Amino acid sequence: MNVKLTPFIMLDGQASEAIPFYEQALGAQVVFRQTFGEIPQEGHPWTMTEELKERIAHCVLVAGGTELFVCDSEPNQQLERGDQVNICLTVKDASEAERLFDALRSDGKVLMPLQPVYFSPAFGMVTDRFGVTFQVFTDTK
Repeated sequence: MNVKLTPFIMLDGQASEAIPFYEQALGAQVVFRQTFGEIPQEGHPWTMTEELKERIAHCVLVAGGTELFVCDSEPNQQLERGDQVNICLTVKDASEAERLFDALRSDGKVLMPLQPVYFSPAFGMVTDRFGVTFQVFTDTK
């Protein structure tokens, strides 16, 4: 079986702020972006308010050949902040790991400092300011 796994970050009205953050922090590029105001309106159980029209219905970012989806929740959808999404960023050298780690920890929380561990010359965990937890892993291969 061939399965493609794509990290999907769902936020509650912060996607427009998160997208440029991930562009800068991860060197990602937006390849698709659509607001709720741009999607077909037929069949949706909610009223399209001006605020909802501006929210992100779907955004695809590409970083290092990997896709990352980011969106805002739909009306009446309850999201809980936490570790439901945990993304492992794998790099080839410790200096790149340090750059990513430092960018993601800005206004976030370090869960495990970036440091040498038995399986990596530089590994750490950080939750960014949007509540998304990243593992930064330097590969030894």
